[in-house]
Amino acid sequence: MNTNTKRLGTASVIFLIFACTQAPEPVAIDAPETVAIDGDDIGGVVTGTNGPEAGVWVIAETDDFDTFFAKIVVTDDQGRYVVPDLPDADYQVWVRGYGLADSEQVAANPGDTVDLDAIIAPSAAVAAEAYPAISWYAMMHLPSEEELANFEGGLNRYRNGMTSNGCVGCHQLGNLATRTIPDELGEFESHEQAWARRVLSGQAGGNMTQQFADLQGIPYKHYADWTQRIEDGELPTFIPERPQGLERNIVATVRDWADEKAYLHDLISTDRRDPTVNGYGKIYGSPELSTDNFPILDPVNNTATTFLAPVRDEDTPFAGDVVAPSPFWGSERIWDSKANSHNPMLDEEGRVWYTARVRAPSNPDFCREGSDHPSAKAFPTARANRHLSVRDPETGEYSFIDTCYSTHHLQFAYDENNTLWTSGGGEVVGWLDSKMFLETGDSQASQGWTPAILDTNGNGKRDAYVEPGDPVNPAMDKRIVPGYYAVMPNPADDSIWGSNRSYPGSVLRLEPGENPTETALAEVYNVPLPGFGIRGADIDSKGVVWGSLASGHLSAFDRSKCQGPLNGPEATGDHCPEGWSLYRYPGPDFKDHDEYSIESSYYSWVDQHNTAGLGEDVPMSTANLYDGVHALVDGEWVTMRIPYPLGFYSKGFDGRIDDPSAGWKGRGLWVSEGDRTPFWHEHDGTGKPLVVHFQTRPDPLAK
Repeated sequence: MNTNTKRLGTASVIFLIFACTQAPEPVAIDAPETVAIDGDDIGGVVTGTNGPEAGVWVIAETDDFDTFFAKIVVTDDQGRYVVPDLPDADYQVWVRGYGLADSEQVAANPGDTVDLDAIIAPSAAVAAEAYPAISWYAMMHLPSEEELANFEGGLNRYRNGMTSNGCVGCHQLGNLATRTIPDELGEFESHEQAWARRVLSGQAGGNMTQQFADLQGIPYKHYADWTQRIEDGELPTFIPERPQGLERNIVATVRDWADEKAYLHDLISTDRRDPTVNGYGKIYGSPELSTDNFPILDPVNNTATTFLAPVRDEDTPFAGDVVAPSPFWGSERIWDSKANSHNPMLDEEGRVWYTARVRAPSNPDFCREGSDHPSAKAFPTARANRHLSVRDPETGEYSFIDTCYSTHHLQFAYDENNTLWTSGGGEVVGWLDSKMFLETGDSQASQGWTPAILDTNGNGKRDAYVEPGDPVNPAMDKRIVPGYYAVMPNPADDSIWGSNRSYPGSVLRLEPGENPTETALAEVYNVPLPGFGIRGADIDSKGVVWGSLASGHLSAFDRSKCQGPLNGPEATGDHCPEGWSLYRYPGPDFKDHDEYSIESSYYSWVDQHNTAGLGEDVPMSTANLYDGVHALVDGEWVTMRIPYPLGFYSKGFDGRIDDPSAGWKGRGLWVSEGDRTPFWHEHDGTGKPLVVHFQTRPDPLAK
């Protein structure tokens, strides 16, 4: 378990690493047992100058396929490894690990036994090259109380902007690309000037500059100090621990898809409600902003293709212009998507549903005031920035679904109509009767939406309400802005949960009732300190909501633990702190602090069906500064890390059971690389977005 870590001074780091490089005293080392392999495996022993190397990664990679392909395993306590089930190809096999320099690559084919020589890192700097981004990002200083004197929300809100709800919400920080200033950016008198120019780069320059402005410009000083100290030779003081326990049982298969200019927000492999749907089938990606060439991965044949997603209307907008030239792409507009798809889901028949744009934002008349649409009568809407679409992989048919509410994420409920609930609606929560739409093609009749009304008068039904911002009236209900970011139909009842990113954030429950537009009632529960900054969230089979917090915690909210009234004039957000539990993520805090972890998880997902082999209802979070995924197993963290190519950053994932009778080989977790800068990662500078398949075998040598 990756729970115990060391924080040491730089001098201690150098001493420890160089101590490992000294010639060891002659000792008798028992030879590891022979590794048994099959004809489609590569196995052997990794040995260094001090004997077998336990807990290091062995990487078998090849460029023989249409996609890049690498399979990665971890050595056991005797330095033994088995890379299982390799497709026929010519491989290069090598070793990477903490305390090591990368080994020489050795040519091999399936069926070969290959013993590998580990190379002790000759310096602390070389050893640190393999550390995850969090080791480097933790070197950054936080501002002083004086610097934050006029900053509303203080240090915690500043942290919120420096981690998953700000700077690490789009890409990793601490990787090689961000901890150094590229020469192509130009010449500057100081690192502070370099950062002022850097955040203007490319089509995201406006967003990055606004992010720094929202933090009152304070980050310029501290980012500059950070990269200057690294340039001057300062090294991380956080040394991660080598994989242990269940982490040594992880097998990771890495492929790529799309191209260097595209970035993927999410992928989907199966129906969340029944993960045996689409077994061994293709994986579907959702490329936000960057391209309308939606990627498809065939993991059986190791091929990657695309289809061009259309939009309905010619005036559909697309990504903005370059603010200032990029050090990678110059003034080229590399993002040109109109569909701007964010999130896909599969239904029980294998159809792929997307939150995708189909037109310009201005809504049609049936959404607006004066319409006879039931939802428009209750709460008319004027704009929707993203809508819905569905594609049938068998026929290739792509259908537009014009919604009156904006969409972001989407999830199917557990009802007979396969109701598709969405987030991103801002003031409303929207849904689609997908069964009706498939039967009729009528998007207007198939959709609905509702405002979020708290039952603050406590009579158990929806009445006239006061508006957001107005004080509670004991005789009336109160409307709130739900702001659903995640959306989560509850498998334990018919409620629909969501997360709201407004600082410090909250989770919300919607009870639809018989006619949601008129009967839905909401509940809101605010994140309590020391937690703050919820982002992505998911729900387990018992109705517990798990969320990624910018405070460096995985949160759990269990409504059944609430002791007071769940409605009435006091039930406005702060009424159930006892329902919350917080679990600190692995990793360090910022320099000279130890209150939190700076792990900046973008999204959390619950493995309701044990698709990853770690157990049912195991909550997992994107490990955005650890190059992988964190899973909370029996109260302990298991980190599934991708050590190569360095820089893996994801925004969502999915679990599938390909064959229930095939044991660990028939199930696994699918994770897409989701950062906006895939061209930053390590593999030969090609930078195509990666797709990772994590599997958990019963022991490190299972084959």
